[in-house]
Amino acid sequence: MNILSEISQLAKDLEVDFQIPEIYIEPGALKRINSYILTNRWDKIVLVYDENTYRAAGQRLEEFFKKDSLTTQGIKLISNENDQVIADEKSLVQVLIETPNNADVIIAVGSGTIHDIVRFAGHKMNIPFISVPTAASVDGFTSKGAPLILRGVKQTIQTAAPIAVFADIDVIKAAPREMAAAGFGDILGKYTSLLDWEISKLVGNEPFHEGAASLTRKALETCVEYVEEISNADEKGITILMNALIESGLVMQILDYSRPASGAEHHLSHYWEMYLLKTNQKQLLHGAKVGVATTMIVELYKKNWKKLLHSERIKNTVYGNGIEQYGDYIFSVIEKLPSPDELKQLLEKVGGPTTVEELGIPQEIVIESLNEAHHLRDRCTGLLLLNQIKETPIRL
Repeated sequence: MNILSEISQLAKDLEVDFQIPEIYIEPGALKRINSYILTNRWDKIVLVYDENTYRAAGQRLEEFFKKDSLTTQGIKLISNENDQVIADEKSLVQVLIETPNNADVIIAVGSGTIHDIVRFAGHKMNIPFISVPTAASVDGFTSKGAPLILRGVKQTIQTAAPIAVFADIDVIKAAPREMAAAGFGDILGKYTSLLDWEISKLVGNEPFHEGAASLTRKALETCVEYVEEISNADEKGITILMNALIESGLVMQILDYSRPASGAEHHLSHYWEMYLLKTNQKQLLHGAKVGVATTMIVELYKKNWKKLLHSERIKNTVYGNGIEQYGDYIFSVIEKLPSPDELKQLLEKVGGPTTVEELGIPQEIVIESLNEAHHLRDRCTGLLLLNQIKETPIRL
């Protein structure tokens, strides 16, 4: 069963009216776009890219469209003082202003940030958008959620998913190695996001769907199994990673929330991101942060869950009954997770950072995040529960 048939079955199980986007994950996928656009009788195209992604795929797309006499408006996103494009108000306004009112379709050419900007702008202007990933760096290509920086705070806004994805493996293989390492880190975060989702079901009575969890877990396990191929950035490895990232996004789209793919590890990542924004520092790749945060959350849970089981503090909270009933089972799941060292070895294998020191996050910010990041989302996670019982600040 391929990912599209699995996704169709999940939508059927959840009784969701879900239109799967056209998805091409293959070498030479860019060559398919013209036919798709002409079939839909569109002739006014907007391409959104930055300097790097224009070279990777944007320029080639412009040339393809020119051959078929399609009107193309290119929008080169303006970098900030750190020479980075950020999904903030300035970038959003740039795309909203420079997109013609009569545009038929808008194409995101790039990785996660560019997609988030385009999905928001396209949704607001009621223009469909097409995804052209240039790196296997994040799992949000096919999701509806757009993580944006608004007034300096990270917020996920539900917008629109792409109507089609053209993931050209030839383009994606050529991306810097750190991009695929980030994508692998984002996938590795499913170890803790799936655990946190199960904790929220058992302890917090939050919605949970085993089919969605199973698909996400399978994508994770496949990437770990083929870590050698992913580290080599060969066609097989990058195709496996890209399929996993696309499938994770589709699961989130069907559910209309991100629980299978985002838990305490993402809360730490978002906290660090906001610190870098507030201090006007260069942003780190999302998946690089998530991978390191995953090793920390696993270590935290393995070291402290037994303490939580016997805590009088937790017994006096709204989670007391759930912990009493399911705490031992949750501990058994935690014990089966790979060790922090095993996770670091996987990250090192693909060329990603393994510690906060490598990321350059100060130790005081790391401690702050362990004690404050659970406030970023109203979700029951192991990190939230451990903060319920702390007598002194949480440290590793």
